[in-house]
Amino acid sequence: MFNPEFIATDNNDGSEGNALIQYLQEQSPDVLQRVAKSASPEIQDIIRHNVQGLLGMLPGDQFEVKITSSRDHFANLLASAMMTGYFLRQMEQRKELEESLITDEEMSIKPDELNL
Repeated sequence: MFNPEFIATDNNDGSEGNALIQYLQEQSPDVLQRVAKSASPEIQDIIRHNVQGLLGMLPGDQFEVKITSSRDHFANLLASAMMTGYFLRQMEQRKELEESLITDEEMSIKPDELNL
């Protein structure tokens, strides 16, 4: 699911590194795999659709698609996908919490149902 080599960068161009990429490079592959796997299939599908929409959706089996981008533009795309993932995960957790609270409310005994 997640390839740690994806974030490998060569900083020989004299530029200061991106702090987020440096942080990601310091993480163990196991941590990165665990975080990537924690996203639900629904979130993965939304992010995949979002990135495909940004890059174009020509079918790979019918077209030889090649995308060229600068490092900065690609970093912006990566940051956008990550922020989308964090936002979607928070919304998914909120939905789960609301569903849990609704279920708890339905199971609770209302004061007017008590025979005191």
